[in-house]
Amino acid sequence: MTANEPFFQGHFPGAPIMPGVLILEALAQTGGILVHQKGYDKKIAVLLNVTGAKFRKPVTPGDQLYLHAKGIHISGNGGKISAKALIGDQLAAEAEISFALVDKEQL
Repeated sequence: MTANEPFFQGHFPGAPIMPGVLILEALAQTGGILVHQKGYDKKIAVLLNVTGAKFRKPVTPGDQLYLHAKGIHISGNGGKISAKALIGDQLAAEAEISFALVDKEQL
């Protein structure tokens, strides 16, 4: 993350941290990539639920955020992933994210 990211300018001026909602969105997007790699590329993953979200370490300018997603259950109708955001080897955030898989034509 660079200090030039627009969210750092207004989120806690003088003590900038990445908003938690943006970290959760990044984790959900990482889960979407996992779903497409599993062969569901004609469907879109639509967010249903976020549970157990915990923020362990603030993400600040200069940090490199590594995103990991692991499928707990994935089927043609939807599923759940376990996702983690790391700064180096330190846990910054984690959550379980549930989603529905919807045909692109239905949207």
